[in-house]
Amino acid sequence: MASNTAEIAHEFLPSFPMFRVYTDGRIERLRQTETIPPSNDPQTGVQSKDTSPESCLSTRLFLPKITNPTAKIPLVIYIHGGAFCIESPFSPTYHNYLTSLVNKANVIAVSVQYRKAPEHLLPIAYDDAWAAIKWVASHANRDGPEPWINDHADFERVFFAGDSAGANIAHNMTMKAGVDGLIGVKIVGMLLLNPFFMNNEPDELIEFIFPSSNGVDDPRMKPASAIKELAGLACSRVMVCVSEKDFLRDRGLAYYEAVQKSGWDGVIDIYETPGEGHVFHLSSPSCQKAVDLMNQISSFLNY
Repeated sequence: MASNTAEIAHEFLPSFPMFRVYTDGRIERLRQTETIPPSNDPQTGVQSKDTSPESCLSTRLFLPKITNPTAKIPLVIYIHGGAFCIESPFSPTYHNYLTSLVNKANVIAVSVQYRKAPEHLLPIAYDDAWAAIKWVASHANRDGPEPWINDHADFERVFFAGDSAGANIAHNMTMKAGVDGLIGVKIVGMLLLNPFFMNNEPDELIEFIFPSSNGVDDPRMKPASAIKELAGLACSRVMVCVSEKDFLRDRGLAYYEAVQKSGWDGVIDIYETPGEGHVFHLSSPSCQKAVDLMNQISSFLNY
């Protein structure tokens, strides 16, 4: 009688339990992502709904309370974090954050879904995010399938944004836009919140979920490894947000410095929150420092 006694081959418990991989190839997820439906928020007037395009994975759209139906407002394409392995645009964390962001900044937002490692190894997350971005861009002539984007998005004021691993993806999408282009879309800014980039040390998780990467020499993981390429960022403004007690703080600072040295002709700013850790604004969105950060972000999106 066969027994199911496969041993643990890899276990990934960064700051929270994530997943185990067994010697027989089985994957055990140790943290599940809760999801909630879209809604109309009675406190802010923000509406949300989900879309299921044929060309990409589902997205969640957020629309602020509209006072002038003919006015066009900035468009934020947001990519969630979660170590490339967990979370979702449909989780309470990101649903509530995007609702607050859209209300405060008066922007329309598209929150992007992508397939997760370890079942779907990188670079598939980059491919999925780019497919979603191209779907959004298909509305630039006001004849796309989604009326909210057709009617309200200002394609002269588009921002790519994300936190942690999502900030990594947002950076790589901005680089890809500089190479491939996006017809009818002007990316004016990129917002990186507690971005994940590699330093000079090996990263066991990245080695496992991105086996085709060469690690610290891969500009997708460590942009500073190809500084001159950063001159190709397809936007004119960048805001990098770091937190004093975040283990990724120095990597965000290194990214900021690399962009400054690259010859890129845009403006990059850095905003540091003292005394806080990684993505504190998601875990404690009502604290004063998170409110201050939201005010800075709103100003960046409405300069």
